[in-house]
Amino acid sequence: MGKSLVVVESPAKAKTINKILGKDFIVKSCMGHVRDLPPKELGVDVEHDFKPRYVTIHGKGKVISELRKAAQEADTVYLATDPDREGEAIAWHVATAIDLKEDEVRRILFNEITPKAVREAILQSGRLDMKKVNAQQARRVLDRLVGYEISPLLWKVIHSGLSAGRVQSVALRQICERDQEIAAFNPDEYWSIEARCHTSSQESFAARLLQHRGEKLEIADQENAERIVGELKQQSFAITEVKRRDQLRHPSPPFITSTLQQECARRLRFSVKRTMTVAQQLYEGAEIEGETRGLITYMRTDSVRVSAEAVTEVRDQIVQLYGADYLPETPNAYKTKRGAQDAHEAIRPTYVNLHPSKVKDLLTTDQARVYEIIWKRFVSSQMKPQVLSLTTVDISAGEYLLRANGSSTKFPGFALLYSESKEDKEEGDEEEDSRTLPAGLAKGQALTVEELKPEQHFTKPPARYTEASLVKELEAKGIGRPSTYAQIITTLQDREYVERVERNLIATERGHTVNKFLVETFPHIFDVKFTAQMEDELDRIEEGDDNWIETVRTFYSSWHHALQDANSRRRELKQALQEESTVACEECGRLMVIKWGRNGRFLACPGYPQCKNTKPLAEEQAQPPTDAICELCQSPMVVKIGRYGRFLACSSYPECKNVKPLPLGVSCPDCGTGELVEKQSRKGKVFYGCNRYPACKFASWDKPVGKPCPHCEAPLVFEKGSRSSPTVLYCRSCHTQLEAPAALAVDADSGG
Repeated sequence: MGKSLVVVESPAKAKTINKILGKDFIVKSCMGHVRDLPPKELGVDVEHDFKPRYVTIHGKGKVISELRKAAQEADTVYLATDPDREGEAIAWHVATAIDLKEDEVRRILFNEITPKAVREAILQSGRLDMKKVNAQQARRVLDRLVGYEISPLLWKVIHSGLSAGRVQSVALRQICERDQEIAAFNPDEYWSIEARCHTSSQESFAARLLQHRGEKLEIADQENAERIVGELKQQSFAITEVKRRDQLRHPSPPFITSTLQQECARRLRFSVKRTMTVAQQLYEGAEIEGETRGLITYMRTDSVRVSAEAVTEVRDQIVQLYGADYLPETPNAYKTKRGAQDAHEAIRPTYVNLHPSKVKDLLTTDQARVYEIIWKRFVSSQMKPQVLSLTTVDISAGEYLLRANGSSTKFPGFALLYSESKEDKEEGDEEEDSRTLPAGLAKGQALTVEELKPEQHFTKPPARYTEASLVKELEAKGIGRPSTYAQIITTLQDREYVERVERNLIATERGHTVNKFLVETFPHIFDVKFTAQMEDELDRIEEGDDNWIETVRTFYSSWHHALQDANSRRRELKQALQEESTVACEECGRLMVIKWGRNGRFLACPGYPQCKNTKPLAEEQAQPPTDAICELCQSPMVVKIGRYGRFLACSSYPECKNVKPLPLGVSCPDCGTGELVEKQSRKGKVFYGCNRYPACKFASWDKPVGKPCPHCEAPLVFEKGSRSSPTVLYCRSCHTQLEAPAALAVDADSGG
């Protein structure tokens, strides 16, 4: 009897599963996607039912050859790629690439990498789900059409290197519109009055003025506030009503992808990308007690469903760790939101008895922190509610009513272990939430007022998006899928459409320009409701209710004519983006115009090609100070843009003329201690090298990008491109070629 072949996506997962299945199985990794649409052309036959043309991804030929040879020698081939749409598509591509028909392979699915789950998956193996494959294929084709047909228009109208994405650009629109709301916001003044009250036994508490003659009181200015304070000073204060009641606070459900991303962003200050990287590591497994164990269930899910077996295990743990008082009579049940795919369980620990304290020293710091949050959230989700004792005290002062609120914990319940963090609270919320009131307050009790404190406030604009709040908004509006959010946010920052400032996501000038152009030119496809509707249609394809070709045809026809019209008017559109400046051209006297280039905005003479004068735009030349300090005069360094790109210059110029290369924020892959910087050759060509030269002689004409290869996990990938061809990313280690800028947007939108 021969061995069976199991194909998984990542080498780390292969190692874990190989140990579980033993000597009768060979487990190999396909290292992610093996086939895709061609990176430098559309690859979709629009005239013949949008038939995609798949090619082997550059650098994956050797992987496919090894898998094909192993499959020929195996009795059975199991495809164990991730249990989502994208994983199903990868499994289908692997089967096709190694020349196996659908009925010659077995598809296995598991939500957790544990011995029991993996062995049960082998016993329950089935066929490839072509409905899932078609849903993912439709998404890929939709996003490729947008990325490869609209992105070139951006290059022609604004400048090269830009990208549009079906979901990415809608996320950008959300950020830009929030920035516009904030810029247009006019704050309104209002005042509050707080009274510091004392009982006869000298117990003190605060109450806030609420009503006048039974109507809610709104104080618009200082004059009215001072008048009311004067009137209150003439009144007697007495308690008119005391209400006491208990309130139950129920635990939150176990994590799904989006809530894990939000919680790690708020609690740990992790980027969404960082959270998903760490969660992937926990899912694939770590060395625990001499064996590799998968520590959490699959981290791409939109369901809060939990297996009955896991519920039984966690209830036993609650009794052991916290006592029977914290265990509800029946398990807590949670409802998955409408529209969710509900393909997998919620994110939970695979071994609930593996307490975070037992694994803390065996994991990296990031892994331990994320595991602890997942463990606590899951265990607390099956504990009793917290019981709060709430007290409301109404106080009369003539025609005025004041109110004091207080709370105390009667029973900690699940909050003994875990409480969900919240976004930043409004002014005063935190203080009021934590107030306690004297126990003996009663109706009719007279009070002495020690102080009346008027305070000025101003209404606040809506908060800027953070990664956490953007994920929450995208999910609430049905834009994209949780598995795509990390790549969407990363792409927006990589394309320099959005920058992250003190956790806030703020659209750049480039981002606003691209958004304005896309929304005005293609209002239909970059509409929030339309994008959400497309997600529903992809779900219907997976359920077998819709045909993927007809879905793509309807989508394409909805904007293709607008694209043709825009291409015919691109000169007009380009001129509409130009702004006339007050700067006169030194060579011909015309007022120069502001144009866009690869390095940002610049001044150009409108008399081109007769007059080719250009110059930097003064407001674009320097950016805010960086963390770098000038070693000559100790002044902050600033980023400036020269003919060959960005560089660091002393902010004390012209007194200090120190300049130095701009660091990329990427460690040198050769020496490990130096930092990569932009440099310039004798002939003026930009290249990248280590700042420890000549001790380290690493150099590259291609720009290093500080992100790991998704296929071989090499620490860096590189950008390659020219003015005549689009930029692509590639890995020097496994020689895998990734996507061009337009397709990078596609990758940001495509996912399970």
